[in-house]
Amino acid sequence: MEVVYNRCSGLDVHKETVVACVMVREGGKLQKEIRRFRTMTSDLLMLHDWLMAHGVTHVAMESTGIYWRPIFNLLEGSFSVLLVNAAHIKAVPGRKTDIRDCEWIADLLSHGLLKGSFIPPQDIRDLRDLTRYRKSLTDERIREVNRLQKLLETANIKLSSVASDVMGVSGRAMMDALISGSTDPEVLANLARGKLRKKLPLLQQALEGRFRPHHRFLLG
Repeated sequence: MEVVYNRCSGLDVHKETVVACVMVREGGKLQKEIRRFRTMTSDLLMLHDWLMAHGVTHVAMESTGIYWRPIFNLLEGSFSVLLVNAAHIKAVPGRKTDIRDCEWIADLLSHGLLKGSFIPPQDIRDLRDLTRYRKSLTDERIREVNRLQKLLETANIKLSSVASDVMGVSGRAMMDALISGSTDPEVLANLARGKLRKKLPLLQQALEGRFRPHHRFLLG
């Protein structure tokens, strides 16, 4: 089979360690060397220098969770790095059971049998991190609001049946009053602002509950 890359490396990535196989073909001869590195930054820099010393041009590794990212961060500027779907590697026939994962990856890479996943530029990756984090915070806020509404329901307070947004200015004022110890429906209803004041009679009914110290503690 035709050799596409004469100097390449396959990485078997784990949380604590990365096993690297360097494969060099010169004059019809194949040389292989396998080393294990920890995933601390200083150790990954040693991996980088070791690959450079062997004249490696292409590196491939599986997309294992997020553990590939620290390695990619330190290698992307010096090598052509392929991030490969694990299912793709397993789908290629011919692997022998006594061949290490890193060696198998390096062998496939050298023959051009691996297709790398798309990895966007650094600024796009940063933007992705921000948008994903924002979505996580938004989802968490929704879950907290749902839990809060369930808590009020268990205390016979039907605020969400009258107010469209229990976390609005009016809803927050009423909950602050509940936390402070006020349970009088009329007093709580009078904390309403804006259009919600048109529903004062209904609010008083909704705020007449059985709010106990237990609910006050959880709400606080």
